[in-house]
Amino acid sequence: MKKILLLGVFMLSSALHAKELTIERIFESPSLDGNAPRNLQISPDGQRVTFLKGKQDDYEQLDLWEYHIKSGETRMLFDSASLTDGKVELSDEEKGRRERMRLTGSGIVSYQWSSDGSALLFPIGGDVFYYKLGQSGAKQLLDTDAFETDIKLSPKGNYISYIRDQNLFVKNIATGKETAITTEGGGTIKFGMAEFVAQEEMDRMTGYWWSPDEKYIAFTRVDENPVDVITRSEIYADSIKMIEQRYPAAGTPNVEIGLAIQTLSTGERQWIDLGNDKDIYLARGKWIPASSVFTYQWQTRDQQQLELRAYDASTQSQQRLLKEHSDTWVNLNNDLTFLNNKQFIWASERDGFKHLYLYNNDGSLVSQLTSGQWVVDELEAVDQDAGMVYFTGRKDTPLERHLYRVSLKGGDIQRVSTTDGFHSVNFAGDASTYIDSVSTVNHPPQVSLHKADGTQITWLEENAIDEAHPLYAYQDNWVKPEFGSLKTDDGAELYYRLYKPDHLEKKHPVIVYLYGGPHAQVVTNSWGGNRGLLMQYWVSKGYVVFSIDNRGSNFRGKAFEDPIYKKMGTIEVDDQVAGVKFLRTLPYVDSARIGVHGHSYGGYMTLMTMFKAGDYFAAGVSGAPVTDWRLYDTHYTERYMGNPNTDDGAYTASSVFPYAKDLKGDLLIYHGMADDNVLFTHSTKLYKHLQDLAIPFETMDYPGKKHGIRGKQTGIHLYKTITRFFDRTLQPTN
Repeated sequence: MKKILLLGVFMLSSALHAKELTIERIFESPSLDGNAPRNLQISPDGQRVTFLKGKQDDYEQLDLWEYHIKSGETRMLFDSASLTDGKVELSDEEKGRRERMRLTGSGIVSYQWSSDGSALLFPIGGDVFYYKLGQSGAKQLLDTDAFETDIKLSPKGNYISYIRDQNLFVKNIATGKETAITTEGGGTIKFGMAEFVAQEEMDRMTGYWWSPDEKYIAFTRVDENPVDVITRSEIYADSIKMIEQRYPAAGTPNVEIGLAIQTLSTGERQWIDLGNDKDIYLARGKWIPASSVFTYQWQTRDQQQLELRAYDASTQSQQRLLKEHSDTWVNLNNDLTFLNNKQFIWASERDGFKHLYLYNNDGSLVSQLTSGQWVVDELEAVDQDAGMVYFTGRKDTPLERHLYRVSLKGGDIQRVSTTDGFHSVNFAGDASTYIDSVSTVNHPPQVSLHKADGTQITWLEENAIDEAHPLYAYQDNWVKPEFGSLKTDDGAELYYRLYKPDHLEKKHPVIVYLYGGPHAQVVTNSWGGNRGLLMQYWVSKGYVVFSIDNRGSNFRGKAFEDPIYKKMGTIEVDDQVAGVKFLRTLPYVDSARIGVHGHSYGGYMTLMTMFKAGDYFAAGVSGAPVTDWRLYDTHYTERYMGNPNTDDGAYTASSVFPYAKDLKGDLLIYHGMADDNVLFTHSTKLYKHLQDLAIPFETMDYPGKKHGIRGKQTGIHLYKTITRFFDRTLQPTN
């Protein structure tokens, strides 16, 4: 009887450990990622860690939590459900900002600490709440019919600032007095707001900056009048909206941008001279600490020149501190950091790889801090007292991101992170401690608190895959991928990731998942989220799943990126074909049943591989693809392709249309019918072109959905649609 009981317990444990993954389960709550928190911050006083965490029954609705370091206690600070009725309708401007920030979720989606660590500010529902530590409850500072955006706490915590109706406002927290910094906004004029390409392509989500002493505010004036008006349709289930949008397509005029500094107490406004050439980009803005000097990064239209300029509001004078130049393009970054000793750290790719350089505030170079044939990801923190610089990078392998440190005096680089995987860190203001969120391709993010030397203080979320973890039930069937590299015929080393079914007695079909575009990387030892879970599902059905990072993708140095310059869709396809040639050498791969799938640039790559390399790919699913780069925006497209007014031939050669006639395999295209990034026009033009060629293909378009095609039910439908298409065309047998 005892043996039977033990056997029953063992069988039950095994059954709980061997569930079959379904597409529905990928999107259900609780999340298979576990409940790892997001947006983790160490308070300025170093006493607590705050973070956002989804509810158990709805992982997309976020609440604000804190972990008190001394006591080790974790508690919810604010339940988002108690602050709104759950029926928040985002403004069109906010919807656009969140889409371009890739910001998902509902409830409390962002928050900010005051500089002294005494208060928290968090927007919700277009208004904003202010919480003073030690007091009960949060105070609602805004309660208007308008939807305020880009809400910030001033550096000393005396004001909040925000955008309303295309103007910039500040409000004194103590007195409640609101002051309009600008009143002229409206129509095509916007103050303090980042224009479309700044948000989508430059990673600049704001158009205003407080000075550290709260004396000044620097802000942009954006005039959209020069930008062409396009009429695009947003097709919903029961209506069609015709949207007139000012969209700067490649080769057409951009906004005209101005930059001003206003004295808060007097309203005196200074306009900064940006030069005679008005067709430029304002890429970044930042104040030098304890000074009246505002710096900004000025970029030419062709993006081959970037200047760091400094404007002194007290003397109304400016100077150029440094200039970067490239024969292809200069990549932007967010690493500029000013020190308290009249020096700053700047990141540059001037030697072919992104590295850190120390400068004096007058623009004279002191030293290069890092070097080698590997790249720095980000400058994370500087401990000025200890003279130590902390950064993440790929010194050990391009497949993992680790934390390193180097002395401000230069010298050997020390690795701080100790565990394998992909590390994302957030330091305390004094750089004495940091939060580490690390994941691998087989383990969702684990979050811990560390001393600056890497010593772990405590787990914040161990996220161990034990019996209580949602992912535990699927571990017996979990497939760990292989990582490797191959050489192309011309000697380039490419990294790949390969998932294989457990049983390889026969030939298997392959799904190649790709992105292929710049500023992205697919092959990393990091948790893949829902897409990674979909790959597990495909493997369980008998597919081999393969990805390779072609030239043009990120984190391998500038020489690895540059081959796509004015030749998009060429070297990327060649490298993907090299990956398929490798697959064909594997005894368990059926070379006649290889499919390809990607979204956005990956959708473009799917089309180009299907059209230009049809002998290698039997079926493809193209999501929200760019089909003609003339239709895409200025900053992204001209960076890599030049200007179509002078490089028309390059644009034609990089569009999908000259090659569509050569489609041999089965093709499915899907697109969000309200996409304001890669416009639905990209797909409809291709639909018509293929129809005119009498070439059959399939479509699945999503009413009301934008570029990300978000939503749980929509996600389930999309994943099922992709999978069923490959099941029909590649016919796996498990």
